[in-house]
Amino acid sequence: MAKLSYKVSYYVLYVMFAAILVVLGLFYLGGDAQGAAVLTSVDSEMWQPAQTDTLIYLTYGLLAVAIIATLVGVLFQFGSSLKDNPGAALKSLIGLVILIVVVVIAWSMGSDQPLNIPGYSGTDNVPFWLKVTDMFLYTIYILFAGTVLAIIFSSIKKKLS
Repeated sequence: MAKLSYKVSYYVLYVMFAAILVVLGLFYLGGDAQGAAVLTSVDSEMWQPAQTDTLIYLTYGLLAVAIIATLVGVLFQFGSSLKDNPGAALKSLIGLVILIVVVVIAWSMGSDQPLNIPGYSGTDNVPFWLKVTDMFLYTIYILFAGTVLAIIFSSIKKKLS
């Protein structure tokens, strides 16, 4: 079974690499935006690639694949561990629980005050999206700090033992 999952993940990885290379090629070599795709609010001197939407949709797709793969992996690991060792299965969920706690804390830290952005009249300067943006930023900061602390403490522990 392990060989089948390895082969599937191997081919999926190369299909994703190919899709990324094709879309990046279209983005960089696909020319300028024409017609309705041209943003009039952007300086005419700036380059507006024709395939920007394709690149954004690819990014959304890769994010969705990463989230789904992570959740499926956690569930399979939990399910297989639950049969053999229920205590270890519950310990495997600690990382997921910590991540959820960090996201909730980051959400509560986020500001919902609308920003004063000169020249911007879009619809995204609303409390929900401002809190989401702050949540992602604070989550990145907290997880980065946790990673640095884990590296420091693991090297200290390794030196002491």
